[in-house]
Amino acid sequence: MNQTIEANSTETSPTGEARAQRIEELGRIIMAYSELTERLQQSHEQLKGQVVKLRTELSEKNRMLERRNRLAALGEMAAGLAHEIRNPLGGIQLYAGMLGQDVADRPDSVQVVNKITSGVKQLEWLVSQVLQFTREMRPTIRECDLAEVVSDAIDLAEPRAAAAGVRLTVDGPLSVPAMIDPNMFGQALLNLVLNAVEAQAERGDVIRESLTGSELTGGEVIVRYRAQEGAQFCLEVTDRGPGIPASALDRIFNPFFTTKDHGTGLGLAIVHRIIESHDGTISAANMETGGARFEIRV
Repeated sequence: MNQTIEANSTETSPTGEARAQRIEELGRIIMAYSELTERLQQSHEQLKGQVVKLRTELSEKNRMLERRNRLAALGEMAAGLAHEIRNPLGGIQLYAGMLGQDVADRPDSVQVVNKITSGVKQLEWLVSQVLQFTREMRPTIRECDLAEVVSDAIDLAEPRAAAAGVRLTVDGPLSVPAMIDPNMFGQALLNLVLNAVEAQAERGDVIRESLTGSELTGGEVIVRYRAQEGAQFCLEVTDRGPGIPASALDRIFNPFFTTKDHGTGLGLAIVHRIIESHDGTISAANMETGGARFEIRV
């Protein structure tokens, strides 16, 4: 009887080889589970990063939409006001011209009339700036060479830069294909370059001639551009001027905001609208070495 029980026990108990095989299978299951858990953890981290990125992008898009809505409301008001001002300005200019003819034989009176005419022209220019800002931006996008657009803008800015003693430097490839409106984009770039020239001219930075050639004393505007991965290109305009006051950085592109003693405060606002119409971005910052940097990505 005891022998029978021992035989049955021996038949039902697993051998050492079978036990090892089961342990090996269990190990493979545990390793597969660990790998799956690790992949899930990595996927979770990636998804978490994507969520953070999307939230940041959504927040930025909401901020841009809010800005567009504010500017649209401001633009409608400014456009209506500009048209209301332009009509009487035409009458003032007409009557000033007639008055100038009547007092042509009185030099003192002619001088007063000329001051009136000059003031009217200044107001007319301001009205034109307001209307340019408020009009709808519709770029004519076509394939062109960014290098040529930059070169044309530099050529237009060169006379004023030379008069101010500021050197203009271009740093970029000989050719960068881009889908932009060359006229509108060139206008925006010219505005940025002239602003940089003016900032250094007011500071007194000049280029002085020496026996060994021109000696740079701080007056320089550099336009850098390059093809950009994930976009068409990146373009920077930097200078060695006094920089942008920290309190003005968040408002530098707002219409009618200016840090200058003169000007309308519409130049950079128009630049911002032009870049925005190209589905691009523009930002302003101060450099650690001094001066300001405007960066455009399209």
